[in-house]
Amino acid sequence: MPELSVVITVMNEEDNIQPLLTAVASALDGINYEIILVDDGSMDATKKRILQYADEKTILVELRRNYGQSTAMTAGIDHSRGTYIALLDGDLQNDPTDIPPMLALMKKEEWDVVAGNRANRKDGMLLRKIPSKIANALIRRMTGVYIKDYGCTLKIFKREIAEDLGLYGELHRFIPVLAKLQGANITQVDVKHHHRKFGKSKYGINRTFKVMSDLVLMVFMRKYMQKPMHLFGTLGFISVGIGIIINLYLLIIKIMGQDIWGKPLMILGLILLLGGIQLITIGILAEVNVRTYYESQNKKTYQVRNVYQSKQPIKPVLGITV
Repeated sequence: MPELSVVITVMNEEDNIQPLLTAVASALDGINYEIILVDDGSMDATKKRILQYADEKTILVELRRNYGQSTAMTAGIDHSRGTYIALLDGDLQNDPTDIPPMLALMKKEEWDVVAGNRANRKDGMLLRKIPSKIANALIRRMTGVYIKDYGCTLKIFKREIAEDLGLYGELHRFIPVLAKLQGANITQVDVKHHHRKFGKSKYGINRTFKVMSDLVLMVFMRKYMQKPMHLFGTLGFISVGIGIIINLYLLIIKIMGQDIWGKPLMILGLILLLGGIQLITIGILAEVNVRTYYESQNKKTYQVRNVYQSKQPIKPVLGITV
């Protein structure tokens, strides 16, 4: 069994495959490793290049279509065998030479996760760096997980942490938060970052909205995933309480002979009362769903077309599309 599995997700990166595999092999010389390349629905010659330059340490996981980076990472982790798992971008902007010292630090100080921080980031200021800084600060503030660079793919995990990350949708940006939910000890080190030489970036300014949407989910998971009734129930009882007070006040002035029909305060009182009951009901349903989540069957979120090891097809780990 290899000591280290390097999971690399690629989509339309045909020109990066040869230098990527060469760089990883050179950087990890002396380490017992394997490379898991996940082809996330490439439309160019990426698969052909991987099979052309792969060696006996390379496994290609070919997905049936483009599922997104988070799901592709999950597929790579599922097909890995290493005691430690490293995540690496396939665009050559991460540097594989950072992996050995990160792995040594993990083993020496017994960290569960060692995350990279792009100290001298080689990206555009307006569309990449500034939005990233704002997003990182917001995520740190709202989740309480203080990582400098959430956007850096380069990370190393102990296997038990990586296997239970639960990467769905676009949650790869929140991997440190997901790891922290498991009680992982996380540290961060500065890593090198390079300009993209080949191909086009898959990220744009529109990802800001995805990050904001996922951040709401992360805050919920961080604070209330195992106790959703504490959120919905608290809000519900506050709403019901205010609604009852308003309605009692209106009842008193009605008894005193004043007309209350159609008053905005009466409408507000009814909305708060009914809304509070709904929030409490949602909390109960959420509690039921949480138990279903933790006790349900372990199903995959992807489908694999083929898996190749040493350029030969092997039996894939089948998944179910959701």
